[in-house]
Amino acid sequence: MTPYSLAFYLDAVTTGTVLGLRPEDRPDRVAEVLGTQYGENGGRGTLWRDYGLIEFHWHRPGPDDPWAGHHVSLQVHRLARRDRTLAGGALRARYGRFAPRLRFDKLHRLLERRGAALVPAAGAPSNAPYFRAYEHPASRATVTVIAAYGEYSTPPELRPGDVYAIQLPAGAGTAGRGNTP
Repeated sequence: MTPYSLAFYLDAVTTGTVLGLRPEDRPDRVAEVLGTQYGENGGRGTLWRDYGLIEFHWHRPGPDDPWAGHHVSLQVHRLARRDRTLAGGALRARYGRFAPRLRFDKLHRLLERRGAALVPAAGAPSNAPYFRAYEHPASRATVTVIAAYGEYSTPPELRPGDVYAIQLPAGAGTAGRGNTP
């Protein structure tokens, strides 16, 4: 994995942001930074924009209310498809190429060196025993890792120890956050 894509994951986990975007940022702000090339899904009171590797999720109580950020998901497992465009132009411009897999032990070791160790998340993930979840206490980022192969439960191109996804929740506060350029 390139050092640059590793820097992206380290930045996201420790700051709870993506290119300076917080999960609380509104859709127009996200489009300013990531562009207008996205898939959009929504329903009554929900909006979800899929930028390939990154998904932003919002909700609102009523149609006249502003969108409120809920979380950002980094769908790391999608990179195993080896589609180099999944990272998007803004991410590639800042961080370079992205490897098809992210090993949890490498991410964890580098976070520990930064003084930002991950701890096991409270409670087992709903898809246990095939997945494990870890949390960064300051940013509340959750890293989901493949724990065991399951024929119909895990992607066949990934193996145990690979990061599946990283979730950045809204409202995590500002502890450990910075402005990622």
